[in-house]
Amino acid sequence: MTQPPPSPIQPARPSLPPAESWLVGVPNPAQQRQDGYAVAAFATSLPGLVPIAVVLAGVALRRVKRAGGHGKRLAYGALAVSLCWVIAIGVAVTLNLIGDYRRGIGRTVSISQVDVGRCFDADLEAEALRLVRIADCAAPHTGEAYAKVTAALVGLPAAQTGAVATQQCAGAFAEFVGKSYESSDLDMYYVVLEDRAVADGNVLCLVGMPGTRLTGTMRGSQR
Repeated sequence: MTQPPPSPIQPARPSLPPAESWLVGVPNPAQQRQDGYAVAAFATSLPGLVPIAVVLAGVALRRVKRAGGHGKRLAYGALAVSLCWVIAIGVAVTLNLIGDYRRGIGRTVSISQVDVGRCFDADLEAEALRLVRIADCAAPHTGEAYAKVTAALVGLPAAQTGAVATQQCAGAFAEFVGKSYESSDLDMYYVVLEDRAVADGNVLCLVGMPGTRLTGTMRGSQR
């Protein structure tokens, strides 16, 4: 009896699909990396480089949207940090402006309204000093009111009035600047507020230097 030919051996299980098909839906390494622009945007936002951070974040968001990948959260984080910086700077500027307003900086007033310790802008070479503009002592300015002194000037002739007022202001000058008026390169001025002597002083003493703008208070400057 003739034996039937052996049947071909059947595989015990179906053949595996090609290896490439296993990668469907699995992100490749390039897609797993954070977008470089997003990383740069977040890094520049931290020290407050707001314009650069905003531009980089915008580029990163466009790149992620177009090509996919990661970095959207970093880009939005950079925008959030930049917004915080803008708010903080705005608050600081507002508070500084409020402080300047309260101190009267930028306001034009009569010289008689200038308090001791105030810096101002004015023409110190004018024949009469009537109006001045209050200035920030930290910024360049022309003069500073450093003292009010008491001098009995009633009935004195003009020449003697000047001598008495100058002598009184010279004593306060040395105490304020830290150097005598005679050895200082600064100039001294005075404004008679009223002739009669009063407790809080009737002569306002000023320090400045015509043709030169001062920066910072002259208190203790030894100039």
